Amino acid sequence: MSAFFIPVLFILPGFVLLVGGGELLVRAATALARAARISALVIGLTVVAFGTSAPELAVTLQATWSGAGDLALGNVIGSNIANILLVLGLAALMAPLWVERRVLTIDLPLVVAASLALWLLGLDGRLGTIDGALLFATLLVYLIGSVRAGRRDADASEARDAGSQSASPGPQGCIMARNLALLLLGLLLLALGSRLLVMGAIEIARLLGVSELVIGLTVVAIGTSLPEVATSVIASLRGARDLAIGNVIGSNLFNLLAVLGLGALVAPEPIPVAGEALRLDLPVMIIASLICLPLLGMGRHLGRLEGSVFLLAFAAYLGQMVWRA
Repeated sequence: MSAFFIPVLFILPGFVLLVGGGELLVRAATALARAARISALVIGLTVVAFGTSAPELAVTLQATWSGAGDLALGNVIGSNIANILLVLGLAALMAPLWVERRVLTIDLPLVVAASLALWLLGLDGRLGTIDGALLFATLLVYLIGSVRAGRRDADASEARDAGSQSASPGPQGCIMARNLALLLLGLLLLALGSRLLVMGAIEIARLLGVSELVIGLTVVAIGTSLPEVATSVIASLRGARDLAIGNVIGSNLFNLLAVLGLGALVAPEPIPVAGEALRLDLPVMIIASLICLPLLGMGRHLGRLEGSVFLLAFAAYLGQMVWRA
């Protein structure tokens, strides 16, 4: 039992940092959205989502440069599956998630399209420089459109508020700087917390005799999704439902278009796409995204029932991965 003492010392502070970082991130991002006149949904889809996807980016870039292309691709696919089934499942279980029409008409269909595009680009067994450039260019177009749409939505909201007054440039600038600093601090705490948790979990898995393959398929993918888990669950509990949904959808887009796009661009060799990934893991990722469209389209919300189904589906996916390994 003493062998488990040190891993537990990593895991407990990791949880504390995750909760603290998620709390800071949600508060700062919400305030930043108001100060910058950008809707909370767009902040969630961009700044928060991309920040919480930093672990996936770090793992993928390191893996591609080390020649571990399978790990890079598996990390993104596993993280995207975890984001939909685990993160949205947990957040919906805490409180129902209401969805704006924009998510149903633009963001979620784009996630599905990007997932299908990745599957098509990988049919030749590799992701090369041109594939990476196409993915990353799509992200840039999406970002420009999202920020413009977010400003229009926020301006329309302000116009409807007859009593609203514009803040003076000085105080407004100070507010934005303060909240930006808090947002960065929250991201740092999330990164440190997820790293500690992953280190502790890997060590415990090794002590229990679990294979390295199973560790990579489960611990690495889930570990890099822990910032999304903390942020979305806390946002859901705080009533910032737009932030919770935007974080997940934006993270999946960032993983597909930026993480794999940059990875394929900078990798010394093309990223290999295994046949097993094309037959099973990529289709599971696509189906998980597709399932959200009719569920959200019927009532424009995810309730506790849907959250429970998502969590059961994720448990089933993990079970088949362990069996397959």
